[in-house]
Amino acid sequence: MTDMDMSNASEKQTDFSASLKKRYAAERRFRAYGLTAIVIAVSILGILLGTISFQGTPAFFQTYVQVDVYFDEAVIDPSGARNEQTLRTANYQALAKRGLYQLFPEVSERREKRTLGKLLSSGAYRPLSTMVLDNPEIIGTTQSVWLVTSDDIDTFNKGQIDRNTVEADRRVKDNEIAWVDVLDAAGRIDMRFNTAFFATGDSREPELAGIWGAVVGSFLTLIVTLSVSFPLGVSAAVYLEEFAPKNRWTDLIEVNINNLAAVPSIVFGLLGLAVFLSFFGMPRSAPLVGGLVLALMTLPTIIIATRAALKAVPPSIREAALGVGASDLQVVTHHVLPLAMPGILTGTIIGMAQALGETAPLLMIGMVAFIVDVPSGVTDPSTVLPVQIYIWADSPERAFVAKTSAAIMVLLGFLITMNAIAVMLRKRFERRW
Repeated sequence: MTDMDMSNASEKQTDFSASLKKRYAAERRFRAYGLTAIVIAVSILGILLGTISFQGTPAFFQTYVQVDVYFDEAVIDPSGARNEQTLRTANYQALAKRGLYQLFPEVSERREKRTLGKLLSSGAYRPLSTMVLDNPEIIGTTQSVWLVTSDDIDTFNKGQIDRNTVEADRRVKDNEIAWVDVLDAAGRIDMRFNTAFFATGDSREPELAGIWGAVVGSFLTLIVTLSVSFPLGVSAAVYLEEFAPKNRWTDLIEVNINNLAAVPSIVFGLLGLAVFLSFFGMPRSAPLVGGLVLALMTLPTIIIATRAALKAVPPSIREAALGVGASDLQVVTHHVLPLAMPGILTGTIIGMAQALGETAPLLMIGMVAFIVDVPSGVTDPSTVLPVQIYIWADSPERAFVAKTSAAIMVLLGFLITMNAIAVMLRKRFERRW
C-alpha cells in the first residue's frame, strides 16, 4: 500500500469519526431537548394544579361563631299549637341576631347593631329551624349553637383580608375586626369542615353555595348520554366493521364519523338548540336535553374506539366460530364482541369523561341558568359542574374565587377517577394476540 493510499484511508477514518461524533452529539441534544420539554410541561402542570389547590383549599373550610340562642316561644309558636308549618316559617333570623347582640351589650346604636348582625350569614338561621323541627321541646330554652358567618368574615378569618390595610380599602371594617377578635378570644370562633359545600345547591351567598346540585345535574346528564350513545355507538361500529359492505357509501360514512370527532363542541350545542329546543320543544336547561347533546358529541368517539377494539380481535376467532357452524350474528355476539368489550368500555369511559368536562354545548341550551334546587329528574332545571364553575368564575364576590377553584378540584377528581378506571380496565382485561 502506497503512502497516498494510507493517507486517504486515514482521512476517511478521520471524517467518519467526526461524523459519528456529530451524530452522537445531535442525539444527545435531541434527548436533552425532549427531557427539557418534559420538565417544562410537568412544571407548568404542577404550577397549575398547585395554584388551583392553594386557591381552592380554603373553600373546604368555613368559619362558624358560637351564639347562645333563646328559642322564644312568642317568636316561634305564639299559639302553642306546634304546627309544623308555623315552626318552619318562624323568624329564626331574629333569634340568631338577638343572641349575637347579647354578646355585645355595649352595642346599642341601631346602625352598629345592623353591622354587628352582618357578622352572621343570611342563611345562618337555617340550623335553628332544623333543631326546632327535630325537637320542639327546645322551645323556651337557651341553646349554644354554632352558626355560619358571612363571606367577608370568613375571608378575613382565613387571612385573605389584611387587617393592616387602610379601612377604606377593605370590606371588613375596624369595628367588625374588633368584634371578631373578642369572639375569638372567648373561644367562640372556629374553623370547621364545610359540609354544606358538598350537600347544598347554588346560592347568591358564597358561604352558602354548594356543588351538590351541579353534581346531581352532571350525574343525570351523563346517565342520559350513556343510555343514548353507548347502544347507538356500539351498534353502529359493529355494523360498519362486521356487516356493512365495503363500498363508497360506507367509506363516506366512515370519513364523516372521523370528521365529526373533530367538530367543535359548540356546534353540537347549536344543533341541540335548533332541534331539541326549538323544533321538539323539550325543556330548557334540563339534563334530558344536555344528555342528548352530549350523546351526539360522544358518538364518534365511541364508534371509533369500538371499531378499533373489534379490529384487534384476530380473524382466527371468527374463522373458528364459522367453522363450527355459527352464524355471522352469533360470531359477533358470542365471540368477537365479548373479546372486544374491554376496549369498548375503555373508549366509552374516555368519551364520558370528555362529556363531563364540556361546557360550551350546554351553555347553548340554557344550562347556564342560576339553579338553587337540587334536580330530582332528567326534566328538572339543573346545571352541571363545568357550567357551575363558569358561573362562579364570573361572579364579582371574592369568596367565589375559592369556590371556583374547589369545584375545579372536584371536577378534576372525577375526571382522573374515570380515566384511572379506563386504564385499569385496559390493564386488567386487555388481551394481546
